[in-house]
Amino acid sequence: MTLLALKLILAHFIGDFVLQPAHWVEDKLQKKGKSKYLYFHIGVHLLTLLLILQFRHLGAVACIVATHLLIDLGKLYLTSPKNYRWLFVLDQVLHLLVIASTVYWVKPFPIDLSGLWEEKSLLLTTFLVFVTFVSGIIMRMLLAPYIDEIAKEDESGEGGSLKNAGTYIGMLERLFVFGFILIQQWAAIGLLIAAKSVFRFGDLNKGKNRKLTEYVLIGTLLSFGLAILSGMLYIYLSDRM
Repeated sequence: MTLLALKLILAHFIGDFVLQPAHWVEDKLQKKGKSKYLYFHIGVHLLTLLLILQFRHLGAVACIVATHLLIDLGKLYLTSPKNYRWLFVLDQVLHLLVIASTVYWVKPFPIDLSGLWEEKSLLLTTFLVFVTFVSGIIMRMLLAPYIDEIAKEDESGEGGSLKNAGTYIGMLERLFVFGFILIQQWAAIGLLIAAKSVFRFGDLNKGKNRKLTEYVLIGTLLSFGLAILSGMLYIYLSDRM
């Protein structure tokens, strides 16, 4: 079962990414179902599947190729400048669901979701939600007195910031710290702090940006502190279950 799944996923990656040039994608977006490259793309998928599966499981191959064409057509006709990123994610999720369904069809395997509701699984899920979303809200509340002042100072600076970039950066850094603690790699946390300091050096080395420096330092310490405490508390509670 695992071998078949790996072969199908490999074929998908090769057909959808490795062997699909950028000009094929552009032509498909412009001409939709009339693009010859859409059918070239499906042909590449068919050939890749046949070669990797060594011309076995032809029914599964036909199912994957047919659904791939339908999913791609749907994505092409629904794509707009505002939703193309989310449709890309949905497109890939649907392709992987088709692969999983095909594997189950060819080689049925047990599906047991009871583990999702076990104590340790719920504990991990709770801490992941806290580290990503809840911690961000707590930090905004704690840093609220300084946000307006920093925003006014930043108006006179050069350039701007990507929308929600700070939120995503905070989520990712706390997830990394939490993960490093779980695998007992404390030294990696130091490297992460050093890397963040290097990237922020250009903003913080200006004499007039003392307030921004202090704000970033407080935010960084809060972010890392919450992630470290979460990781230690998770290990403590997990060991006692």
